[in-house]
Amino acid sequence: METADLQRRIQQLGARNAKLAELLKASRDKLAVLREELQQLADPPSTYGIYLEPSQGGRTAEVFTLNRRMRLVVSPMVDKTQLLPGVRVRLGESSQVVEVCGKEDAGDLAVITELLGRRVLVADSTGEERLVRLAAGVVPKRGDTVLVDVRAGYAFEVIPKAEVSKLSLEEVPDVSYADIGGLDEQIEAIHDAVELPFAHPELYHNYQLRPPKGVLLYGPPGCGKTLIAKAVARSLAERSGDNGKSYFLNVKGPELLNKYVGETERQIRVIFDRARELAEEGRPVVVFFDEMESIFRTRGSGVSSDMETTVVPQLLTELDGVEGLDNVIVIGATNREELIDPAILRPGRLDVKIRVHRPDRAGSRDIFGRYITDELPLAEPAADLIDIAVEQLFTDKPFVELTLVDGSTEVLHYRDFVSGAMIANIVDRAKKNAIKDQIHGVGCGITRQHLIAAINAENRENEDLPNTSKPDEWSRITGRHGLRVVEAKVLIDAGVET
Repeated sequence: METADLQRRIQQLGARNAKLAELLKASRDKLAVLREELQQLADPPSTYGIYLEPSQGGRTAEVFTLNRRMRLVVSPMVDKTQLLPGVRVRLGESSQVVEVCGKEDAGDLAVITELLGRRVLVADSTGEERLVRLAAGVVPKRGDTVLVDVRAGYAFEVIPKAEVSKLSLEEVPDVSYADIGGLDEQIEAIHDAVELPFAHPELYHNYQLRPPKGVLLYGPPGCGKTLIAKAVARSLAERSGDNGKSYFLNVKGPELLNKYVGETERQIRVIFDRARELAEEGRPVVVFFDEMESIFRTRGSGVSSDMETTVVPQLLTELDGVEGLDNVIVIGATNREELIDPAILRPGRLDVKIRVHRPDRAGSRDIFGRYITDELPLAEPAADLIDIAVEQLFTDKPFVELTLVDGSTEVLHYRDFVSGAMIANIVDRAKKNAIKDQIHGVGCGITRQHLIAAINAENRENEDLPNTSKPDEWSRITGRHGLRVVEAKVLIDAGVET
């Protein structure tokens, strides 16, 4: 009995001893942590610098810190293979290199203008140029934006510029020539100018005929200039085969404008560099500049602080550079062709100029036919609805009276402002009216009344838009260019039939 009691007491004492040992170990560990924290609190603050290059012998290194270049000792604990030019290093109390901390990830941005081996010439947002070295692993191209520390003299990383990708969409549009009505003559002209050289390059070579480098589409707004450019890209994609792969860089002119000196020119360079890169794949590349007059105005016009004195030459340089490059075509669109610098429009640059007129009766009927089809719910035959819509659209309805510089007058009717965009909007209005009537149980399908009401509503909206304070604007709106307009008077009495 006593032996059993002794064994039980021995077990209890052993368990208690183990628990005490465990508590003692935990206390020692906590004490070690506290000592480490105390040591860290007692350590002096660390200084950081940029590693430049090793010194002779390998035990020291050239480091840029505290705005000066210093030669410092490298701790034996540092892995020398991690010491690459441009990395950030931590310095100990005695200014020793004690740790490698990776590359800089914040700082100033600059654009590379020249490549000089492992050195590059960069320009900041003010246009000031600096010569800096490239950090290890950085392989930039001319025009790239890089993260720099101009004091240390290093470029650390290539930064993708998102705004350029927003300006240009490398996609094949879903618009075909069959979707465009009333512009058969213009489509044939741009087909001859753009597609024939791609389709029959050997014939152009035999006849020693150089394909045009650019096409200018000009005319009143809303008449299909952008649609034609998209259809060209789609047609070229279908001709190129390989699942219709081609590229359409759609550049919005106003979005290129930038308040920083040289930034607009840089973006133009980047766009054309991208076009050249894509063209090397052997597929067609269309560079489309919409609203071209917004950035390529006549030099010396005094508009936009004469920014065009540098932007226009940049485009001319790029256009001339396309001369020896296959598979690239530049298409510009504008409704103010008289504002574009003449140097851009001369032969050898934008060679072909195609005027896109407002649609006449036949053209309007063709456009209506693209939108009013038998696939829609129609209360009457499509042909009858189209005839009624065209007649209503081209009825004599005086809109505005223009006084020309010679004293003569000209009355413009609502039909003089017809455009493809207007016709598309009229059909959309008629569809909405038909849907509302069907919801209320009035009928089913588009009727002539829906179309007439849509045309009248469109005309009523246009009554509020004329600008009589700038009579010259009417030449642009109507697409007529002759004698200068000195006065414009809206004929409110004319009214609109309801």
